[in-house]
Amino acid sequence: MLDATLKSQLKTYLERVTQPIELIASLDDGAKSREMLELLKEIEGLSSLITLRDDGSDERRPSFSVNRPNGTISLRFAGIPMGHEFTSLVLALLQVGGHPSKASADTLEQIAALKGEFRFETYFSLSCQNCPDVVQALNLMAVLNPSVQHVAIDGALFQAEVDQRQIMAVPSVYLNGEPFGQGRMGLEEILAKLDTNAGARQAEKLNAKGTFDVLVIGGGPAGAAAAVYAARKGIRTGVAAERFGGQVLDTLAIENFISVKETEGPKLAMALEEHVKQYDVDIMNLQRAEQLIPGRNGDLHEVRFAGGASLKAKSVILATGARWREMNVPGEQEYRNRGVAYCPHCDGPLFKGKRVAVIGGGNSGVEAAIDLAGIVSHVTLIEFDSHLRADAVLQRKLTSLPNVKVITSALTTEVNGDGQKVNGLTYKDRQTGDLHKIELEGIFVQIGLLPNTDWLKGAIELSGRGEIMVDARGETDLPGIFAAGDVTTVPYKQIIIAMGEGAKASLAAFDHLIRTSAPA
Repeated sequence: MLDATLKSQLKTYLERVTQPIELIASLDDGAKSREMLELLKEIEGLSSLITLRDDGSDERRPSFSVNRPNGTISLRFAGIPMGHEFTSLVLALLQVGGHPSKASADTLEQIAALKGEFRFETYFSLSCQNCPDVVQALNLMAVLNPSVQHVAIDGALFQAEVDQRQIMAVPSVYLNGEPFGQGRMGLEEILAKLDTNAGARQAEKLNAKGTFDVLVIGGGPAGAAAAVYAARKGIRTGVAAERFGGQVLDTLAIENFISVKETEGPKLAMALEEHVKQYDVDIMNLQRAEQLIPGRNGDLHEVRFAGGASLKAKSVILATGARWREMNVPGEQEYRNRGVAYCPHCDGPLFKGKRVAVIGGGNSGVEAAIDLAGIVSHVTLIEFDSHLRADAVLQRKLTSLPNVKVITSALTTEVNGDGQKVNGLTYKDRQTGDLHKIELEGIFVQIGLLPNTDWLKGAIELSGRGEIMVDARGETDLPGIFAAGDVTTVPYKQIIIAMGEGAKASLAAFDHLIRTSAPA
């Protein structure tokens, strides 16, 4: 089950375990149960502190719990946690085995203080790069608080449950049998939903902070680079982000980040955060900016946030990035996460054997169609233009696939459904004007990005596409306000370009501070 390299790495990790661990399996006679048993025996053999038994007590089979002998931890994997979830398994073993979490002391205290009964179920797919954050957060909560129970369920393995609950997007989280959330959620976000007073306490802390020399809004590649460059100048630097990592968190394969042959978005996002933490930077996560109040005549700039907090700074760098562009057609919002999806890597396995459409003929759309073709029964790719815009190598791969159909000069006009989930879409032939309907079960939207600047309208100069207008130094039309990354008019929305622009904007902000702070 585990190759020699993985075994060696896992054995090294398990040397950090200080308390006995008991793996309790519930198996049947199926092939997946045999695979799980093989994995669990291999893990048992890597540490003298780990024991394994099969009591068959859980209704989900195959599944296994990770506990301490006679312990009260309720942490279970229903399915084989390989792929992206292997890290979740390793962390579960370490934490149950007594190795401390890297979460802050305040966060650990907040988890332990939760009162009530919290029975969480998380449906994941092994190819989902967003799922491990949720699984790992809830696992940690189950380790630290006996009132929290968590089972992580491989949706592809327990298809009957997925169909019954009509789950069409992962991660999907249920709390005490009711929907709790969908999509990526970090530990802080989950706690904020459970602890209703957390937002007010956080706002109070932010309001008490003093003036920043540089305040970066956004924690993606541009924001992280800006924070590092500012902190290295020895000035007071803060980063306020809705989610640290930004759009990179939703990116699977990254193969054009120079000097790194290949990586994945969540790994890069984690590396960005760890790099920023090496410096004296005040990181304020889960903060969605709502209003920019520019300072006039040398006054401080102010940024107000959705939670009621307000921060002031001598200079501000806007790096709020972009989000998936939506089709804005009838039915899209109604059937979002009920057949309409935006992440083929995450949600593709839930459509195994079904018919889907991909909207968009650029690189993202064609790559999505290629990936989905290996999972679903048929893919229809719909492109607005008269030809595909993806790289030639991707187009050749696409046209070689027998279960893919390409329709060009087509405008999607409506998402069709039965009230519960998607059952088709309607598109207009742009050459003839005729309307056509396609019967299918899933629609993956891949039509580019929109800048996150809704909150800046009227406060700063924006382009016709809503991007922040910047000069060669990253400065906006407002003195002391800079911008960087995908949110700006700088062409070519690439991670490496965003990082460079973030560094440049930070250097420009520092130069601005020197000049405006100099004595007359």
